[in-house]
Amino acid sequence: MSTENKKKDHSLKRRDFIKTGTLAAAGFMIVPRYVLGGKGYVAPSDKLNVAAIGSGGKGASDIAEFVKGGKVNMVALCDVDDREAAKTYGLHPNAPKYKDFRVMLEKEGSRIDAVSVSTPDHMHAIQALMAMKMGKHVYVQKPLTHDIYEARMLTEAAKKYKVVTQMGNQGASGDGVRKLKEWYEAGVIGEVNEVHCWTNRPVWPQGISWPTSSAPVPPELDWDLWLGSAPYREYVKKLVPFNWRGWWDYGTGALGDMACHIVESAFSVLKIGYPSEVECSQTTIYSDNFTMAHYPESCPASSTIHFKFPRPGKPDLKLHWMDGGIIPQRPEELEISEMMGDGGNGIIFTGDKGKMMANTYGINPRLIPVAKTKEVQVPEKYARVPEGHYQQWVEGCMAGYGNKELSSPFEIAGFLTEMVLIGNLAIRSYDYRVPTKDRPGRFDYPGRYIKLLWDAADMKVTNFEPANQYVQREYREPYQKLTLD
Repeated sequence: MSTENKKKDHSLKRRDFIKTGTLAAAGFMIVPRYVLGGKGYVAPSDKLNVAAIGSGGKGASDIAEFVKGGKVNMVALCDVDDREAAKTYGLHPNAPKYKDFRVMLEKEGSRIDAVSVSTPDHMHAIQALMAMKMGKHVYVQKPLTHDIYEARMLTEAAKKYKVVTQMGNQGASGDGVRKLKEWYEAGVIGEVNEVHCWTNRPVWPQGISWPTSSAPVPPELDWDLWLGSAPYREYVKKLVPFNWRGWWDYGTGALGDMACHIVESAFSVLKIGYPSEVECSQTTIYSDNFTMAHYPESCPASSTIHFKFPRPGKPDLKLHWMDGGIIPQRPEELEISEMMGDGGNGIIFTGDKGKMMANTYGINPRLIPVAKTKEVQVPEKYARVPEGHYQQWVEGCMAGYGNKELSSPFEIAGFLTEMVLIGNLAIRSYDYRVPTKDRPGRFDYPGRYIKLLWDAADMKVTNFEPANQYVQREYREPYQKLTLD
């Protein structure tokens, strides 16, 4: 073989080697990741990059739920109070820390796939919408929003920006609500025309006056950022981190806190729409000198709300909400030794052929009499969610918009939240007072004597104009009215 031919032969062999080696390397690279990192291993590059707005309190437990599935990187953390967030910050030392959610989203936006919002109610919509406009998937704690207009806007935003959404009412992913649906749709209790829901909340102060004395702001807390869209007030003790729920500027009371967990079962089982009417009664508070007190800034100590839902071709559905220790009458079919709901909370469906009951989140569904629960067998019709509410959202984000069914996306959660907050229109109208013309210095309470008529299409009470001021609140600057770009 000539020297030239030897060079060609060597060159061919070298090219064959490189080609073969490259193919082998490529073949080696596509070995499943679990072979390299152990069964169930998920490479960091295959994880969902999540940022948290609210890292202490409920935010801390939300974060723990997201990461325990092994599919989430917490890439940024935000909280206005370093005291509350300290433990979470210690668990995620490599995640950048922020106090202002706007700064976090702007600086870390390119690294973030999804955002968790676990803050006081009055900031949910503002924070979630900013993330959604950036194309980030969002998980928002219940209630989804503070007012009805915000809920309608987030519902529309989920569709417009095509992001994966979930509200933090975890019972929506539970087995209980699915069992209730299966019983109902199998005709076990017949047609349901009445539902009773109750809770032992509030477990925080309500029906009180705002504290008369302010206090120094703790150095770890950014008070202005905590107030956010709410009117400015001087800092007072014991409002943060939990007791804000009882004040209308920040929270939505017992109804806002628990109805998304309890009423959700009725909403899901009966597929009810918007209520057409709502009315309420509530505890009357008396001051120290035994005169009737007026505390419009604070939610009531207890209330009862009655909703009416029109249903084409069926009788109207009546749904009754009770809180603050008020409970419905015990069903005669329930044995004395058997607990109603879970004691402090529950829901009872009354059908024309029987009744069924469950605890908070739809847990422990049973028929009444309870002995029937084991006797009645209906096939499973609805798929369960073994991965749970949090991981369902994580997997939905990783699959992409529209590729995985979720239990409480905003298209459902926004509707449910609006329904709940309509109840708060009745509560706030009940305490609405005007000066009397014939008795100077005295007041009348016209909202106590009427039922509110609701126009869902226009988001408007049609028979008591003062109630409409609570449909959409005004934000403190620099926060602006929610709009979809």
